[in-house]
Amino acid sequence: MHYSSEPIYQAEKALLTIFSGIDSQVKQNLEKVLKIFRKHRLGTHHFGSVSGYGHGDLGRQVLDQVFADLMGAEAAAVRLQFVSGTHAIAACLYGVLRPGDELLAVAGAPYDTLEEVIGLRGTGQGSLREFGIDYRQLELTPAGTIDWDSLAQGVTRRTRMVLIQRSCGYSWRSSLSIAEIERIVELVKGQNPNTICFVDNCYGEFVDTQEPPAVGADLVAGSLIKNPGGTIAPAGGYVAGRAEWVEQAACRLTAPGIGSEGGATFDQNRLLFQGLFLAPQMVGEALKGNHLTAQVFQQLGYAVNPLPGVPRRDVIQAVKLGTPEKLIAVCRAIQGYSPVGSYLDPVPAPMPGYDSDLVMAGGTFIDGSTSEFSADGPLRPPYVVFCQGGTHWTHVALALEAAIAALAEL
Repeated sequence: MHYSSEPIYQAEKALLTIFSGIDSQVKQNLEKVLKIFRKHRLGTHHFGSVSGYGHGDLGRQVLDQVFADLMGAEAAAVRLQFVSGTHAIAACLYGVLRPGDELLAVAGAPYDTLEEVIGLRGTGQGSLREFGIDYRQLELTPAGTIDWDSLAQGVTRRTRMVLIQRSCGYSWRSSLSIAEIERIVELVKGQNPNTICFVDNCYGEFVDTQEPPAVGADLVAGSLIKNPGGTIAPAGGYVAGRAEWVEQAACRLTAPGIGSEGGATFDQNRLLFQGLFLAPQMVGEALKGNHLTAQVFQQLGYAVNPLPGVPRRDVIQAVKLGTPEKLIAVCRAIQGYSPVGSYLDPVPAPMPGYDSDLVMAGGTFIDGSTSEFSADGPLRPPYVVFCQGGTHWTHVALALEAAIAALAEL
């Protein structure tokens, strides 16, 4: 057996029970999707669409209802016009917040691409800060967890919204569980019932059998080309939650008076429904890949987060590599095993919305989706690679063999 295959083989044997458990969860989530499709009598007539303004798009209307039910929410707006998850999140922030309001982030610093939206860096250019919206954040504990004591007294009458980032982003912390999100909502509402609890749900969909609105979150947003797109949604994002806040976000995407009534789907409804059908399985395979990545790199002596065998809270696995050379080598190896663009050689480069140069490996069929096995990381200490996605764990295994071999050559 080749040297780089042995750690994979040992990890696979150790994870058989966990893989079986993931399959059981996939079954539960798929059953939920099928039940909701059946409830709304999904048929081929929903795959057509209208042009222009998008008024009266029956398929889009049913898709909104399906998403709302999946999220445990009153309403949803699923739109191809959302450029990214960040765009959907920004629509929620700008749609709901007004001058003089306070936005409170309760899980430390927000994801890099939101820093310019909030006004923490950049030239302003219409940031929340420029519009007179105050921002405050509660730092994580030294262990990288929510500071529950600070949160229990951190909400004031001016706190219009709390931002709950479910995924770890580019930070070395545990992503939030549904139970933790529920506890955050309870603590916030206990201090100010009028404060809106908003969850950045990117990378978290279908990882659990519930979504944040089902445990009290007022509003969530995410990307269609991540988990819920099942690798085939061509673009877009979604917002879901209480109907009034969803409509305010939709008014920001379109215009007051139009709101959720607009937005042509350009004959893409079938792919959006089909992607949703595939999503539980794709997320399940990504979770298996996460466990495999954690098991393999820990066996090789690297710090990993989450640890092997720990229940997953999103589809991201972080590995602390320690040097820029190792970060680049791992990304190049994974790019070499990508289904698209395997011949490309990832190099560190600036990326719009990010403060540091990034090195990215992502040969995906949908640009930027990271749903096929991908890896990236900011070129800054401690040089952590964030692995995500994976349409089948065997693909992850092949790419990891290449990554092990690349590290051995350094």
